Amino acid sequence: MSPPSTFERINAWIRHSITIKLLSIGILMLLLLIPASMVENLVQERASTRDVATAEVSAKWGGPQQFTGPVLVVPYRRLERDAKNQLLETTSYACFLPDTLSIDGSLAPERRQRGIYDVVVYSSQLRVKGTFQTASLADWNINPADIRWPEAFVAVGLSDMKGIRNSIALRWDGRPIAFEPGVPSPDVMPVSSAPQSNSLTAETQYTTRYAGTAEIEAAAGNNGPVTEAMSSPVPLPDAASLARKHTFEFTIALNGSSALFFAPLGRETRVKLQAPWPDPSFGGAFLPRQHSVTPQGFQATWRVLHLNRSYPQRWRTADFRPDVDNSAFGARLIVPVDEYQKNMRAAKYALLPISLTFLIFFFVEVLNRQRIHPFQYILVGLGLVIFYVLLLALSEHMPFNAAYGLAGLAIIGLVTAYAASIFRQRRLTLITAGVLLLVYGFVFVVLQLQDYALLIGSLGLVLVLATVMYLSRRINWYDTKDAAAETSAA
Repeated sequence: MSPPSTFERINAWIRHSITIKLLSIGILMLLLLIPASMVENLVQERASTRDVATAEVSAKWGGPQQFTGPVLVVPYRRLERDAKNQLLETTSYACFLPDTLSIDGSLAPERRQRGIYDVVVYSSQLRVKGTFQTASLADWNINPADIRWPEAFVAVGLSDMKGIRNSIALRWDGRPIAFEPGVPSPDVMPVSSAPQSNSLTAETQYTTRYAGTAEIEAAAGNNGPVTEAMSSPVPLPDAASLARKHTFEFTIALNGSSALFFAPLGRETRVKLQAPWPDPSFGGAFLPRQHSVTPQGFQATWRVLHLNRSYPQRWRTADFRPDVDNSAFGARLIVPVDEYQKNMRAAKYALLPISLTFLIFFFVEVLNRQRIHPFQYILVGLGLVIFYVLLLALSEHMPFNAAYGLAGLAIIGLVTAYAASIFRQRRLTLITAGVLLLVYGFVFVVLQLQDYALLIGSLGLVLVLATVMYLSRRINWYDTKDAAAETSAA
């Protein structure tokens, strides 16, 4: 019999080399990360579809609201020179914030459906009252003859004025005066925008678009649509009346969705908010001084002083326009289980079940001298990746925990049945099923314990590594022919 050729020896070495087998398994795992990353993109796409449905409902009902106001505005004539050194007459505005501002609000939340998605909307009643007592205009060196006292007005801003459900009358010193839409100049209102969404899509776009801290801080104000405004004329005949104390009060019925925030424009701002919603998220620059959350709903009160923010009580539009977004506060009505965020977190663990299942197959090859074709590895790996697609599809129609259990049982059953046809040994098949149950159970526990996910995950990985080191401690990695015998002897 002729000795084997060089090609036959190389072919035999490749077929029996543990190193080549490990390298091929590693390459297959890296290739399977491609469909795993596609699953993450699919989760983001479905979350975007949900956000579009939410935006469609909000566009008709009323979006996230930020209440900004009231602001007392006094217009005056201003002369300035243009590029040709000619005097031009323009109108500027002196803006004043209230001394005290008190808002008592109640929300009536409800769920609206858009296709398979739930959208949280609310109807609110806000009772707003307070006082104005401004300082003299003398330090601004404005000519008294240039001040247009009959044109003084009070302005109030909202993120989405489509949500207004009643005619609003300002009671100025007890005298009712109707609000009208719009203001003479947008500069009289502070820079303000709708509360930022806390959805998976918004978080992903926000963190991927702005890489540096400075860019994130610069973009923090670009949360949503710029505030719209309404105004009501008020009787201010002269500077003496401006310096006197004036009271104001009005009630507004307002529709919105998901969030209601307030800008603390008063020298002292007090807000009280209540709603029959058991899952609020208090956000913004200030947390409530007092709050209670029960299964029946929540109550919260805020008290903010003018010293807690960075803009003054008065300004001239020619010189300054404050940005109140960084000082706004309020409450979001959240859905306690966001299935897309949990799906995204679950998909990030895709490598764990793939690597451990491949590890079982590898040990079967080494210890039981049972060859497994790379195509069989690929089929098992694709089954493990499909788990996340099935989980996503099921979680859109049922609670996440139930969807996880059904998807896990389906994939574990599929992979176990396929392993049984490969191994043809009941013990190895049961080991494979047991490991898969442990892995998916471990991932499920990590998903539930969000605050301790890193700790539990790290301890789990250490335990897995210790188990692998123990099982492989007597394998002769250089002589595969004796590996099974040495391991059996151990």
